[in-house]
Amino acid sequence: MTGEQFHFPVGYHQFHKDQVFNFQLNRWYSLGYARFEDMKEAGQRINTFEEWKTEMLRLAETAVAEDRLINAAFYYRAAEFYTLMGDPAKGPLYDKFIDLFYRASENDGIERLKVPYQDAYLPAIRIRPAAADRKGAIVIHGGFDSFIEEFYSWMRYFSEHGYDVISFEGPGQGAARKKYGLALDWKWERPAKAILDYFSLDDVTWLGISMGGWFCFRAAAFEPRIKRVMASSIAFDYMQAPNFLAQQLAKLFFIRFRKLTNRLTLRKMAKDKMHAWSVSNMMYIADKKTPADAMDVVLQLNEMNLHSELVKQDVLILTGREDHFIPFKMHDMQVKALTNARSVTGKIFTREEQAQNHCQIGNVGFALDVMAKWIEEKS
Repeated sequence: MTGEQFHFPVGYHQFHKDQVFNFQLNRWYSLGYARFEDMKEAGQRINTFEEWKTEMLRLAETAVAEDRLINAAFYYRAAEFYTLMGDPAKGPLYDKFIDLFYRASENDGIERLKVPYQDAYLPAIRIRPAAADRKGAIVIHGGFDSFIEEFYSWMRYFSEHGYDVISFEGPGQGAARKKYGLALDWKWERPAKAILDYFSLDDVTWLGISMGGWFCFRAAAFEPRIKRVMASSIAFDYMQAPNFLAQQLAKLFFIRFRKLTNRLTLRKMAKDKMHAWSVSNMMYIADKKTPADAMDVVLQLNEMNLHSELVKQDVLILTGREDHFIPFKMHDMQVKALTNARSVTGKIFTREEQAQNHCQIGNVGFALDVMAKWIEEKS
């Protein structure tokens, strides 16, 4: 990268007819890591999970040959993303992504750090402000299966606006899981404390992305050093995401018929690659041996454990009106639950703004502008 500015393209494109593939193709393009022509070509070639990996590897190898290392890195990440757990290629694909990413950004002032946590480490990266007048610190983390490197373009944006930016991987995420064995822990105040202590942070702005939107409120509820909280694509309570009937059926099967639930899930995984990927990913991140046990961990991300009533900070919630992962009803549920926050600002992004999707994929630059303006107003 050698210090060049990121370009956040505007537009959510129909790269593929299937949302499973289309969102991911848009994701890497919208974050500034992929070329439009590459994602368009991939969308025309891919019909199966096997073809996804084959095509992404082809794009990665071409990018390496043409010395487009940041493209190559994220094409390896894309290949790794939909590679099933248990596939011997998954680990090497991750290592290739990491190697290429840091080779591509070696002159960009990234500091790589390992924050002591329990008997292991939390990986972190830091980019100090480009501007002489340091405005303060912003801490960024993702959600379910994110890697810190994915938020590099966001970090660069904030550092260029004068902020000291730190991103970390908590339990269950990235190298915290892959290299240090830390399984998902919904008590996010624990890794938050480790990060705040290690970097001696106070009066910090905290940004949680995707499932990180749940984590950031949990952290803020118990950590007063966090003064401002921004959540992109929140899920207030994962148990309440489906409709009422589906909720009751889920409770019945997961509580009373666990063995049957596991058998039926494993049978479906054998037939449905998307389901196999989703469930095996969940089991790996939660470090559980059965689907039902893994789901128990995810369902701890609920209204009761979130403790929204303890959040006393300024809050910004960013929601895509047509988020295909998280029902729109979660936005109002979360806003109403923040009864003791200093202030609550809700921003709903629409199709007209090209940011109606999960995590504002389609117009990330606009979402970052909204965040930067809000931080200025609340600092």
